[in-house]
Amino acid sequence: MNYLEFKEIRKKLNMKQADIAKSIGVGTRAVQYWEKGERKIPETTAYFVTNLLLEQEKQQHEDSASPVVFSDMKIMYVPLANQYAQAGYLSRFADEEYIETLPTIPFTDDVEHRGEYMCFEVRGDSMDDGSYESYLEGDIILCRNVRQDYWMSKLHYDKWDFVIVHKEKGILIKRIINHDVEKGIITLHSLNEYYDDFEIHLQDVAKLFNIISTRRKNNRR
Repeated sequence: MNYLEFKEIRKKLNMKQADIAKSIGVGTRAVQYWEKGERKIPETTAYFVTNLLLEQEKQQHEDSASPVVFSDMKIMYVPLANQYAQAGYLSRFADEEYIETLPTIPFTDDVEHRGEYMCFEVRGDSMDDGSYESYLEGDIILCRNVRQDYWMSKLHYDKWDFVIVHKEKGILIKRIINHDVEKGIITLHSLNEYYDDFEIHLQDVAKLFNIISTRRKNNRR
């Protein structure tokens, strides 16, 4: 998104620079820089404001007499462990001060505002088989933490894909195809057939997340 497109969307939303800055979670100065073309507009920001416009147009189409009130919109800012931050996250995932230093992504109706959420940027092609279920490199995935006391019973792996924060193997995005509750072992599967299934013990896992949703660039499949 270029600066002219951003400015046009802001005007269509009938929002002042300060208003849209507040909804995104940045300072007004950042919006001013974007609209002057002095700084690049982040992809996550472009995605968010585009969704705001689509939501406005949808509501206006459904009821042209009812204006869209953005002040009532519930927004939660979720920390993002991008490709550059993932190494740091592996060693400091329990450090709240470190988590607060990570960039954040705004979400509206995607979340229930309950539980612990994290976003991760997809690396590699192990979960890309060319189907609509694929996770492509560069995708941003919204995840909800699965508490450790839930690991003692059968995981709902038929409903979710997972992000596994492994103490040695790093951050893994996989499909779980079996959970041996007695032994505490899960079997991980990649969508890409070139990667073999493998087992890991839950005692070697630091964090476990359900994948809730995926954000992808519009120009990619």
